[in-house]
Amino acid sequence: MTEDKKIFATPKVRKFARELGANVSQIKGTERKGRITAEDVKNFVSSQLKESKNTEVDNQSSEKIKNEYNHSDFGEIEIKDVPRVKKIAALHLVNSWKTIPHVTHHDEADITEMEEFRNSLTDTFTGEKKKITPLAFIIKALVSTLKKFSTFNSSIEDIDKGKMTIKKYYHIGIAVDTPHGLMVPKLRNVNNKNINLISKELKTVSDNCRNLKIGKKEFFGGSMTITSLGGIGGSFFTPIINYPEVAILGVGRSSKKSIYYENKYQTRIMLPLSLSYDHRIIDGAEAARFCNELKENLGKDFAYKLAV
Repeated sequence: MTEDKKIFATPKVRKFARELGANVSQIKGTERKGRITAEDVKNFVSSQLKESKNTEVDNQSSEKIKNEYNHSDFGEIEIKDVPRVKKIAALHLVNSWKTIPHVTHHDEADITEMEEFRNSLTDTFTGEKKKITPLAFIIKALVSTLKKFSTFNSSIEDIDKGKMTIKKYYHIGIAVDTPHGLMVPKLRNVNNKNINLISKELKTVSDNCRNLKIGKKEFFGGSMTITSLGGIGGSFFTPIINYPEVAILGVGRSSKKSIYYENKYQTRIMLPLSLSYDHRIIDGAEAARFCNELKENLGKDFAYKLAV
């Protein structure tokens, strides 16, 4: 009762609080000397309802569907530990999938001239054929595209604040398949490097990932990520955006197709592209234009400009 005397509220306000099931001792008054008004009671009840609803949603989302039977009930099984790299990646992937509204745009790029140019490259001194992966050309073409479409080289950590961070650097993430799981290190300042250097760095960074000799910081601070299945197979897929980036480029295996080109059907080398983007700041028209520019940059007029 002594506590009750310290509460400044009229009998009418107290009655109003009781009717709404609110405890006046928990309500903070906004009037002089902390006097509680009817509006304070309403705001308190409203905030309690919001908290209750959020807790309910959290509890529902944390509920897991339980199997009625054990796997061992149906035959022999083996329990293994999930690789550490995959456990770490899982948290980031779930966060990305839950928080970013993904849309994937599929397209194909004609890389016939690019492949002819790549396969014609030889070492000036030895005359031996240079082994430069197509990914090096794709990285260079992507950077040229990002320069024109700066929204794709951005991050939005908090959409509610209505702000986005446009990056002035070009650090491209490369998804590397390793025995420990998928890793995504960054190739830094790709805009300042030629195809030769990019190709060498690709090999170095991939080897470092496979041998677990790469620093933690190298997995952060990217502009955009490329994930390529070209060496394995497959065409189109839906890559998950590497948060806090806003887009990711999926590359499938190139194949020869009969295409109507320059007024006749010709055999051309086509590269499948799958561009996943954050629909909160990138719409379908922007994604289509981005892909058109990227295809142009991978086309016949661009390959020869990429001096090795």
